[in-house]
Amino acid sequence: MAQLMRTSNPALRGDVFFRQQAGSFGAETMTVSGTVNKTGILTICAVATAAWTWNRFLHSPSPETVFPWTLIGGIGGLVFALVTIFKKEWAPVTAPAYALLEGLVLGGISAMFEMRFPGIAIQAVALTFGTLVALLLAYRSGLIRVTERFRLGVVAATGGIFLFYLITFVLGFFGVRFNSVYGSGLIGIGFSVVVVIVASLNLVLDFDLIEVGARAGAPKYMEWYGAFALMVTLIWLYLEILRLLSKLRSRN
Repeated sequence: MAQLMRTSNPALRGDVFFRQQAGSFGAETMTVSGTVNKTGILTICAVATAAWTWNRFLHSPSPETVFPWTLIGGIGGLVFALVTIFKKEWAPVTAPAYALLEGLVLGGISAMFEMRFPGIAIQAVALTFGTLVALLLAYRSGLIRVTERFRLGVVAATGGIFLFYLITFVLGFFGVRFNSVYGSGLIGIGFSVVVVIVASLNLVLDFDLIEVGARAGAPKYMEWYGAFALMVTLIWLYLEILRLLSKLRSRN
């Protein structure tokens, strides 16, 4: 059964929903609609704090204005993400906290990109949610089927991307740069396109895992956990789309 539940999203890894099944007869269980509602709440939380850091940057357009808040959001978001993963029953509290902190990061980064490329933030938001809706419709209609081969391919691709990011991050301390990959040339744009596609396909795995969790009778708090997992993927997708658009705009 663990193989059937494989996903590259660490928040939805393994047989997480089966291990969190409701313990008593008649207890409220997880539903897909409930998870959707929780995802909406987390999105509102992230948008609220993102708007706050965005406005601070607009009033004082300097990276120093939002850097402390971006740093706090990044570190705090990582801490709450780890707590949520290891203490899933705390998700009704830790998931909103994660969304609020990540909103600080998204607002600061988006504002800095917006200053250089006007209109890029709204384009990235539209593409992110457009991708979400399109893939959800494709999944629900059966156009995209989550098979074991599909899972393995997405997991392998995602792992490879994060391993590459980790290697380049470490090598950066030694002055080694991958300018062709992170630049606005054809190689850099091609790399970003691949990463965006892989991030998008992770949404399909998330949809499948949440649906399976609802069928498995996971406890009600797992709706918050499923929403948190979707937010992790959406935030990654948004940032990668933002990076891709910036590369494309740099060529003009």
